[in-house]
Amino acid sequence: MSKAKDFMATKEFEEILLTLYPENEIERQKSRYSELAERFESTFGSDDVTFFSAPGRTEVGGNHTDHNHGRVLAASVNLDALAAVRATDNSIIREQSTGHGANEVDISTLDVVESETGHSSALIRGVCAGFVERGYKVGGFDACVTSDVLSGSGLSSSAAYEVLIGTILNHLYNDGKISAVEIAQIAQFSENKFFGKPCGLMDQTASSVGGFVTIDFNDPSKPIIEKLTFDFASCSHALCIVNTGGSHNDLTADYAAVRSEMEAVAAVFGKSVLRDVDENEFFANIDKARKATSERAVVRAIHFFGDNERVLHEVKALKDGDFESFKKHVTESGFSSFMYNQNVYTTSAPTAQPVAMGLSVSDKMLKGKGAWRVHGGGFAGTIQAFVPICELENYRSAMDAIFGEGSCMVLKIRPVGGIKVK
Repeated sequence: MSKAKDFMATKEFEEILLTLYPENEIERQKSRYSELAERFESTFGSDDVTFFSAPGRTEVGGNHTDHNHGRVLAASVNLDALAAVRATDNSIIREQSTGHGANEVDISTLDVVESETGHSSALIRGVCAGFVERGYKVGGFDACVTSDVLSGSGLSSSAAYEVLIGTILNHLYNDGKISAVEIAQIAQFSENKFFGKPCGLMDQTASSVGGFVTIDFNDPSKPIIEKLTFDFASCSHALCIVNTGGSHNDLTADYAAVRSEMEAVAAVFGKSVLRDVDENEFFANIDKARKATSERAVVRAIHFFGDNERVLHEVKALKDGDFESFKKHVTESGFSSFMYNQNVYTTSAPTAQPVAMGLSVSDKMLKGKGAWRVHGGGFAGTIQAFVPICELENYRSAMDAIFGEGSCMVLKIRPVGGIKVK
């Protein structure tokens, strides 16, 4: 029996799995780990592997607030990027991801490689560069990777992958001493500078830190990050992410408009972002802001002020163990995104409104019982719902009937972020 198989036969391994995944998923996860170890052996000729895992994330509060230096609330989920890894004694990282082919990155060179832009090899090189820039060690390794965080699911597959690479390097070459927050910052650096995507820090922080985490971006260079110790499993609710269909392709202009319109309003008051604008001054001068920008820009600014404050109420509710108040604020965030931020459909295709339809049906089914909101950037894709367990099957059946079998994913809030499993 190999070392990996020996470990997977232990009670310790099963207890770790119960921390990371729902109980009804444990047998599937055991098979997933076993198959990954076997794939590593057939690919790289060894059965001596270490497992690493990094979760996807769900945004819970603060919709389109981070780019204007606001607050957010997010959480890691049980869907994860998983790797079987073995350290090597050279400067080559060889990584094979299920469904994405192979990467081979020579990390003796850690400059940006233009031809890698937009590819996972850029993320690998970028994470290594971030480690070295901060004075940490890097080295080669072989890895087979599989991920349940499907691309385009709204659960941030890229952040999970970046955090996975950072977690591997942290434990293989730095004795696990690098903090989860630093790994998130390195992951963001990699995605911004090497991959070519100007993302914020929310996704990487939620994946790396784990559990419920709130972030205040008032000073983006020094975000204030707090992990909350709320036990979601005790609330008798399920977290559902519903894929309503629609593509995120060609939505760049929609996303950019939200940010640019908020910043245009801020400029009316001599500021670069809305976080620096006095809310009372804004409301006293709405007509001035409307004439200088547009009505939609002003309404989106109103959303920012409301949702930025709402995060504080959501965090307080979780700290107080008041899940009913938490749900109320989540739903209010959803209505604000729908009515004020207006990111539930794209004006380039105004009759295609699957997100709005999913939210409307959720309102009908969950009013007075659960909570529902647009998830992430919006305009297409996913919605989020907190559904009482007693209503779960009805809700899931309704969503699947509308959007297709398997559209409604039932997730677990994972209490830990990127980890070395064994």
